[in-house]
Amino acid sequence: MSLSDAVADVFFPPACAACDEVLPAPGAFCEDCRALVLEVGDVHCPRCGEPGRFPEDGCPRCRALPPPFTRAFAPFEHDGAMARAVHRFKYEDRPDLARPLGRLLAASAQRALSSMPGPFIPLPLHVSRFRERKFDQAALLCVALAEVLRRPVEDAWLSRTRATPRQVGLSDVQREENVAGAFLAAPAVRGQSVVLVDDVLTTGATAREAARALLHAGAERVFVLTLARARRGE
Repeated sequence: MSLSDAVADVFFPPACAACDEVLPAPGAFCEDCRALVLEVGDVHCPRCGEPGRFPEDGCPRCRALPPPFTRAFAPFEHDGAMARAVHRFKYEDRPDLARPLGRLLAASAQRALSSMPGPFIPLPLHVSRFRERKFDQAALLCVALAEVLRRPVEDAWLSRTRATPRQVGLSDVQREENVAGAFLAAPAVRGQSVVLVDDVLTTGATAREAARALLHAGAERVFVLTLARARRGE
């Protein structure tokens, strides 16, 4: 632990990301909330990471419409204490949760990341959403990941060129239409394998469109890493 971390822990002791209970040591969750965090484990779609037991060629969504990214992975289900923590992080003005959640993601995704080479690219917010929220949660997660894993972050390699309504409540088709053409990748991505980072993967429509933009600009492979993964139908 650095001196700055030690000083910060004295004045701002580590607290649970889901309920704010003070923790005895740095971490993401208290004992009670940790019991409500569901790990995806090894039983998930091999392409999009959706929790559940599926054939080798993937879940129904991936078989019907193979994703442009090589593989997506999330260590936790978007449920219970993890869903609460993510909601607080994004919608309750808690950018401070990026560090414990990012460190948890780094520790939980090390095995998956060993086969996902390249720099981290945060899935960007549109500038209007950034002004509303005052921070970009994916970018903050990338910084926390990079701090632990010593990987570069290339936040200028992908931009969101137009504002899109929130995806909540939209059908699969509506989600795809909502984000169509919403991203632009920089020429610097040509020939690179990259890891696209976000907080949650739901149907994957946004990650698919971002991956298409990166591949169109010449990226070799696009992997997707998120903290949490929603089950189909959420």
